Amino acid sequence: MQYRRLGRSGLKLSELSLGSWVTYHQQVDSRAATELMAAAMDAGINFFDNAEAYAEGQSEVVMGEALKALKRPRLSYVVSTKFFWGIDHGGVKANQLNTLNRKYLMQAIDGSLRRLQLEHIDLVYCHRPDPETPIEETVQAMSDMVTQGKALYWGTSEWSAKQIRAAYDFAERERLHRPLMEQPQYHLFARSRVEREYKRLYDDIGLGLTTWSPLASGLLTGKYRSGVPAGSRGALPDMGWLVKNLTDPARNAAVAQLEPIAQELGGTLAQLAIAWVMRNPHVSTVILGASKLSQLQDNLGALALVPKLTPEVLARIDRITKTLAD
Repeated sequence: MQYRRLGRSGLKLSELSLGSWVTYHQQVDSRAATELMAAAMDAGINFFDNAEAYAEGQSEVVMGEALKALKRPRLSYVVSTKFFWGIDHGGVKANQLNTLNRKYLMQAIDGSLRRLQLEHIDLVYCHRPDPETPIEETVQAMSDMVTQGKALYWGTSEWSAKQIRAAYDFAERERLHRPLMEQPQYHLFARSRVEREYKRLYDDIGLGLTTWSPLASGLLTGKYRSGVPAGSRGALPDMGWLVKNLTDPARNAAVAQLEPIAQELGGTLAQLAIAWVMRNPHVSTVILGASKLSQLQDNLGALALVPKLTPEVLARIDRITKTLAD
């Protein structure tokens, strides 16, 4: 495992990391999470991604229990969470859901700290932009989390380049803690934001990336070529919105054409897709999802494929997938 700096910070993240979206609480309990995180740590992974809204807070609970059981030194791992969607606790919801106002954010960080059983959270993200809250208010609140020692770095997730730059410029002007990282979706069929929209931000402000969904929610494993298999992510009751993309005929046909390339390189489709994301130097870490130890171990095999992605191989992959990417 190699480690990359997160943007211009001195913080180093493992090239591959482990996330909890969909899996923790829904597919993975505390015992299984402990096993997965122990195996990840033993493989050199040091970053574990979460969000307040995942399983309405229960994903953080599961991860917190796993971290407590593992008893690893706090300096040896990095934990994140994200704020915006909120958790519905009943009552008036005006300041509880889909917001980045100061009242919500300052209470959200305290809730995540309790659920994760941590004294501080390393990385905190604004999970989506909030058009109804002045960006200055959001930046001030996120900066205050860092000043108070409740978080170490803050950033954004799925913000536009214009929004990130506005937040950065305000923080710079007011001498506040600046946004350091962005967490965008990035895979063979989702490229435009990482490769074009954010292009100037890498040099201008030193933006770091912690990317999610390298397998396009499982599409790039090839398992959706014949429909939605039982037990898969696409078969989960609240994941129906994914099915259209997962079963897209053109993209599944492209996935089938990628399989011989993966085999030639001595890997699987999933390993090829993950390695393709890893080869981008602007990506600090690629967040993996796994509900089983075997999935995690297979995904770690992507490390061996990265050096095999020659310009010729990348060109072959582009010919198959680029016209189908956003």
